[in-house]
Amino acid sequence: SAARVFFTFVESIVESSMGRGGDNTTPLVATEFAWSEVTKHRTPKDAWLVCENKVYDVSGWHAHPGGDVIFTMAGFDATDAFDLFHGPGTTKHLAKFCVGKLKDDDRPKTCDDRPKTKEQVDFEEGYRALRKRLAKLKLFDASFTYYAYKMASTLAIAVLASAVIAAQNPAETTAKARGMRLLGASILGIFFQQCGWLCHDLLHNQLFARRRYLGKYFGLFWGNLAQGFSVSWWMNKHNTHHSVPNVHATGADAQNGDPDIDTMPFLAWSKPMLRLVGDSSFAKFMVTHQHVLYLPILAFARLSWLEQSAAYVLNLDETAGRQIKGGKPGELKPVPYEKTELFLLGLHYAWYGYLAYLHPTVLDALGFLVVTNVVCGLALAIVFGLGHNGMAVYDAARRPDHWKLQVTTTRNVTQDPFGFVHWFCGGLDYQVEHHLWPTIPRHNLPKVSELTKAFCKEHGVKYHTAGILEGTVEVLDHLKAIANDFLTDFPAM
Repeated sequence: SAARVFFTFVESIVESSMGRGGDNTTPLVATEFAWSEVTKHRTPKDAWLVCENKVYDVSGWHAHPGGDVIFTMAGFDATDAFDLFHGPGTTKHLAKFCVGKLKDDDRPKTCDDRPKTKEQVDFEEGYRALRKRLAKLKLFDASFTYYAYKMASTLAIAVLASAVIAAQNPAETTAKARGMRLLGASILGIFFQQCGWLCHDLLHNQLFARRRYLGKYFGLFWGNLAQGFSVSWWMNKHNTHHSVPNVHATGADAQNGDPDIDTMPFLAWSKPMLRLVGDSSFAKFMVTHQHVLYLPILAFARLSWLEQSAAYVLNLDETAGRQIKGGKPGELKPVPYEKTELFLLGLHYAWYGYLAYLHPTVLDALGFLVVTNVVCGLALAIVFGLGHNGMAVYDAARRPDHWKLQVTTTRNVTQDPFGFVHWFCGGLDYQVEHHLWPTIPRHNLPKVSELTKAFCKEHGVKYHTAGILEGTVEVLDHLKAIANDFLTDFPAM
């Protein structure tokens, strides 16, 4: 197709200007380790992990292309996580990190030395066989035509929003003109949301499975320039979430917790989080009323993400997320293409600011900024909340296997006959399947869902689906239950 020819042409241009890493043929070290030794190394600066019964030392490897997600597996078996996050040919890069292998006696055990039951072994073999079946059915293969359409239709939303705003007389302050400008602002908010889904697909390598740098380049356009989010900030945060959804870290120096539930002092998703309230009157108020304040908080989500994104790239302060845990003062996580990211973020605010400038008064411009950010914040955050909020929460040291972790912490969204849910949620209506196989393109998820449901039913794993309204009510009920736990279990606070 014409779309495939275009993307192939872009690949050839980029490939001609990039070098490629060679294979590392370092021989496997013969040392054997027990789980009791591996689990001692669970921090970013001292990180060991197991993959296919081999032990790898990835301590301090912040240059990992996927970000610090690699440290979520420190002290754990990363076999399935590695397989689900990486494409063909990635295994060859592991050799230089190998320090030995797992002892034979420890292979049929979990990382906390519990023997695996036959049921668990059969389950693991089953879902690995399912992945091979999906690959055989070519469900990991992307349609270039589909993504060309998604890019064109998403740009069309921005063009429509800009046209609606620009069509108004710059000096007119009638109710009709202001209403049309706010309509344009709302449409632009939806554009930002749809940019988020498209950038999400690209940075998960759904389109360019074997040319991942191309996904990063296209991601820079849709993320930094179009949406205003730094892709480096997003990848570090989002990939970590993908690996350990709804998981509490083992300690302050570990990086095996989900940043998406690190929402105190605003929201508490589990009883252990209530201990973080402390003596703060603000935290007490927020947690007590969190089920009422949830949706208003989501309205400000995009503003929060914009601030976090800029702070990360610029490293504005120690809370920006760039500081390496356990590292030396000033030791920062790398940001590939840092100057490019900053330049594109600057361009984003230039074109966004110009649309605000087209408004006749400062108050109108402020209304434009508020509406775009509130519409985008709610449209993004409601979908995010449906995905995981109100589902199971685990402690990192006692989390289940990778597959069960993804399914039990995740909620799918019921489809409608018109395809609106799938469009609005950007494929995250199939959140369970996306978390199990993040590199499967969005357009293949409905077929994958059928096979996943059948597998879960066969093995007795709960697979949860709810409508948009029903799922949001579940989230609010969960927040209310936690708030009630706070009032009951922590009366002294």
